[in-house]
Amino acid sequence: MIELLKPTRQTVLLRTNPAIKLVLFVALCLVTVLTRNIDFAAYQALTYTVLLFAFGGFPVRKTLLLVLPFGFLFVSSSMTMILFGKGDTLWWQWGLFRISEESFYRGLHLGFRSIAFAAEGLLFVSTTPSVKLFYALMQNFRLAPRFAYSFMASIRLLPMVWEEFLIRRQALQVRGITVRGKGLRGMAEHVRLYAVPLLSQSIRRAHRVAVAMEAKQFDGGGKRTYYYPSNVSWTDAAAVLLLALAPCAAYAAAVVFPWFGIADVRYHS
Repeated sequence: MIELLKPTRQTVLLRTNPAIKLVLFVALCLVTVLTRNIDFAAYQALTYTVLLFAFGGFPVRKTLLLVLPFGFLFVSSSMTMILFGKGDTLWWQWGLFRISEESFYRGLHLGFRSIAFAAEGLLFVSTTPSVKLFYALMQNFRLAPRFAYSFMASIRLLPMVWEEFLIRRQALQVRGITVRGKGLRGMAEHVRLYAVPLLSQSIRRAHRVAVAMEAKQFDGGGKRTYYYPSNVSWTDAAAVLLLALAPCAAYAAAVVFPWFGIADVRYHS
């Protein structure tokens, strides 16, 4: 999983300071959250998807593979609002399902915002190595080293936990041990066979890691040097300009070329 999400393409956003980039993407998410104009939401989804292909850290084929579920995300997030939302102008009704003009447009608005959120998240993940992000947070935002290094250690330990789970399952299969019970009894059997051994092993490993980190003074008690210095360069200014122009361009397109012409999709009874 770590190798799957590792950026491989060099772009402006990949060379940007991760701490500054985190602030920028949080601001973009806030803009998306506060969006009530359906045209603005639609153009945000389109703009951030284009940015994902143009400036993302993954190759185009891999990005296309990750973007394919956007259709399912759009349908799943919008259909609930479309079928069960409130509205005065009724279009169709059958039993509990009720589609009105207001609920239809609010559902589309929710679907567009879901795609915008997904594109923003993928763009950030595909251009931000986790190790450099925590180094930048320590150096630029004064995040305590004991928290940052703990997060990095936990990320590295996840593949080991998964490998232990596979080894445990194969060992049980070789011994012919299977879960025979169903319901609560089966869940209790799963806990006994898997959860307890894996948890005890994880506790022992976490203790060894904590002792090693304390011995190397990762508790933040003294001044530290960093293998990955987090500096500010011209690429940060370019990233700020790029990510600031993106919502501005989406808003301008919504004003000049509106698709729906609805300024506020909220329901007012």
